[in-house]
Amino acid sequence: MEKIQHKMVAVNGINMHVAELGTGPTILFIHGFPELWYTWRHQILYLASHGYRAVAPDLRGYGDTTGAPVSDPTKFTTLHVVGDLVALINIVAASGEDKVFVVGHDWGAMIAWALCLYRQDKVKALVSMSVPFSPRNPKFKPIDGLRALYGNDYYIIRFQEPGEIEGEFAEWGTYRVLNDFFKYRKPAPLFLPKGIGFGTSDDDPIILPSWMSKEDLEYYSSKFEKTGFTGGLNYYRALNLNWELTGPWTGAQVKVPVKFIVGDLDLTYNSMGARDYIEKGGFKKDVPLLDDVTVLQGVGHFLHEEKPDEINKHIHQFLNSYICIKPDHLCSINENKWCIGSISHKIKETLRRYLLE
Repeated sequence: MEKIQHKMVAVNGINMHVAELGTGPTILFIHGFPELWYTWRHQILYLASHGYRAVAPDLRGYGDTTGAPVSDPTKFTTLHVVGDLVALINIVAASGEDKVFVVGHDWGAMIAWALCLYRQDKVKALVSMSVPFSPRNPKFKPIDGLRALYGNDYYIIRFQEPGEIEGEFAEWGTYRVLNDFFKYRKPAPLFLPKGIGFGTSDDDPIILPSWMSKEDLEYYSSKFEKTGFTGGLNYYRALNLNWELTGPWTGAQVKVPVKFIVGDLDLTYNSMGARDYIEKGGFKKDVPLLDDVTVLQGVGHFLHEEKPDEINKHIHQFLNSYICIKPDHLCSINENKWCIGSISHKIKETLRRYLLE
């Protein structure tokens, strides 16, 4: 972990904390809720050791990133967050690197889908985890639809009133709240009834997920103790505003190569209609370059932390399939391929003559 470098970058009116490691084609890792750049620690180390430059920011409202007006949920739309990431890509991308690879989980996946939709020109290929693409329904606002479907105790509905769920989180304690989120692995929607939450009490022992160490949870807790949860909750509070602002993209397809990975115990995979959408053609219709769907058996929502070795190999194999070797860093044969120029001059010239023939 001490190898990972940290810096602050001024983007889109905020100061974004970025963790990075490695050299080579850039991979932008986008975290979800309640996560941080730290959620990608296993992937950063692995991909950096395999010839990539791994870049993982704390999104606006999270961790060590500062400057976003946390008291105003309207400043947390996908347009704002994608704006942050486009500015970041422009800064961290290597010379001649017009596009980057993107990996997203949970809200990070939702932001990644939006990035691909708004700025396809910035994305070489996407690995999306847990959350598939969600096409805009012109008939229903998201919060209205979720309330009608699941009721007022559904976690996203509970998140809507500013200050309310934060007050309950404060009573439960940051450490316990984070642990309850991370260890949730029921293949069913998450409900947080007022005053009951996850159903645990102060007297219950805190039992960590098998894949998380005490040090891991303490790191997360230290950051959320400092920032609070409001920044992350604002992403949920902007869902209806996202719907209002994205009318021009109704019916639009995501046209970048995609690999989707989900655990069969993930609450998102088991939400109403999700499996049918993923498995019966709807997903492929909206994302025509969907390359592969991988469902991991016996795995929950935080799959990249629960099964890091397996996820690392999936990411590496998929991204490698979109890398080609060509000496001038310009892929005229296939625009979805990345070029590596680190091979010897003699090999480059041999390949050049072969390709030209």
